[in-house]
Amino acid sequence: MSLFNHRTLVVHAACKDLESFVLSVPERFERGEGTVIHKGRNELRKITYGGRSFVVKSFHRPNLINRFVYGVFRPSKAKRSYEHAQLFLEAGVGTPRPVGYLNIRKGLLFDRSYYVTYASECPYTYEALFKQKFDYEDDVIRAVARTTAILHEHGYAHKDYGRGNILFGKTSEGIKIEIVDLNRLSVGKLDLRAGCKNLERLPATPHMHRVFADEYARLRGFDAEECYKLLVAFRSTQPGKIDGLY
Repeated sequence: MSLFNHRTLVVHAACKDLESFVLSVPERFERGEGTVIHKGRNELRKITYGGRSFVVKSFHRPNLINRFVYGVFRPSKAKRSYEHAQLFLEAGVGTPRPVGYLNIRKGLLFDRSYYVTYASECPYTYEALFKQKFDYEDDVIRAVARTTAILHEHGYAHKDYGRGNILFGKTSEGIKIEIVDLNRLSVGKLDLRAGCKNLERLPATPHMHRVFADEYARLRGFDAEECYKLLVAFRSTQPGKIDGLY
């Protein structure tokens, strides 16, 4: 690969057999291969390769200034996603199993990056709690609260902790939670106020906030009533809330 069209490939040690697949994802996107999961500034596709299912996130090309910044100084969003996934797994927090990432640079200018994971087996996002009835809804909320408590105890604040980035499913061992969209992560001590502030984008009914507060506060050694009040207060500042929800 020439200096003017450089590709940086990183693949997890357990996924070395997938190097050629990760290298090929730009061409697969150009051919429209796979199933589109989301298409906006970034695009997610589910692609089958070798009888296995993967999710590939293609990050949009930055503006000219940021192309230079990412090309020389800053790690790509794909690299950050991959490294943050490692942190989450080491902390005991679920996230789709990371395969690797690919950065493409043209000269000193960053072009695009791609992050590859195995497809999640969790069939629902947190948003589904408001679209259909689950007889185990409280169990899901408690599981999300436990996951959040672990993240916050490690000093990790997901910067886009919203309804589409928390996945869940019910298994024989209980509720499984996986967190996605990991490129934006803040690291530092999180007290009760900062922890509740991190949850302001997550919609909830009053009952859901109660269940969450009880579990989260119990695990972190905080007062549940104070936690509940902070959750409600921070959520109330968000625009475009669903009617009947905080």
